[in-house]
Amino acid sequence: MASSATNQHIDYLSQLLLSSDRSQAFPASELDTCLSLAHKNHVIVRWLQVLPHTSFGQDEKVSEWAEAALTEEQARIAHALPFLEEICNGFNSQGLDITVIKSLDHWPDLGSDLDLYSNAQPKDVIRIMRDRFKAEVAERSWGDRLAGKWNFNIPELPESVEIHVGRLGQTGEHVDWADGIPRRAVEVQRAQYRFRVASPEDRLMISTLQRMYRHFYFRLCDIVDSAQLLESGIVDFTRLIALSESPGIWKGVATYLVLVSDYVKRFRGTEVPLPSSVRAAATFGGEKLTFSKDFLRVPILPESVSLYATELSTLARQGEFKETFRLSLLPYLAVAAAVGQKLTGSDKGIW
Repeated sequence: MASSATNQHIDYLSQLLLSSDRSQAFPASELDTCLSLAHKNHVIVRWLQVLPHTSFGQDEKVSEWAEAALTEEQARIAHALPFLEEICNGFNSQGLDITVIKSLDHWPDLGSDLDLYSNAQPKDVIRIMRDRFKAEVAERSWGDRLAGKWNFNIPELPESVEIHVGRLGQTGEHVDWADGIPRRAVEVQRAQYRFRVASPEDRLMISTLQRMYRHFYFRLCDIVDSAQLLESGIVDFTRLIALSESPGIWKGVATYLVLVSDYVKRFRGTEVPLPSSVRAAATFGGEKLTFSKDFLRVPILPESVSLYATELSTLARQGEFKETFRLSLLPYLAVAAAVGQKLTGSDKGIW
């Protein structure tokens, strides 16, 4: 069993994936720990594709090990993609929208489950998943119910299918912005399959909600994915500001982008270029990121709490009282989850 990952392990993976430096040596005895860390951070394929181009990776035993691990992970992905395409086709054939979110952002890696968003009615989502795919609806937690999401287990598909229906956000507080995601979606090809995925601006907002307002940690894939997206030049910052200001998360988005840029600079020496308006709106920077329990951690007090307060006050100011009430339940949900974790060792059924 792999030992717990350390700063040394995350720095090694970050250096390989964020810079052109291929000179790093690493003990072969640590490979299994790195593999576990890469898997949790959804960068396993990208790491194993780079590894053979390092002097360390050219060692015969290391090369054979990497090839076997890469083959296994690519087989998992190749098995999941046709299921994902068929799910999308199933909705489209019924005249219902469906957009892939998060899961394909990591390509050529793939998330540990398959995430989608739809504006369809919940009863139609459940009907299609049950009738067409023989899916079982997983038990829903309090958080799932508030967030408006359902998880499905499909026979012969190891990955869970998570569908967000009509809402986004930890408590499902974002309805108007979420409603436009299918309309703004763009088409991409992954292997021989084609999908509708969230627009670049929506991708960054979804990542922000997940990292800055829910989990309070980054996976390394978030850094790598977002840096590539920003450097591609396809992000419309005027649109991004407009989309994120209305639901009250622009400061969170700006902070997320600065954290990405600052982390890249640590390993590349140069930051990801950002408009001055982004840094002006950010509430803290990369110096606040720490590594613990296999992920890059974002400080909760007072930094993330202030972002939550801004989101809450914006919704209240706009007269969105139902959404404000939903979001106001988040601290109680978090406390319940923490208590459940302490008493039973699990927050299952709550978070």
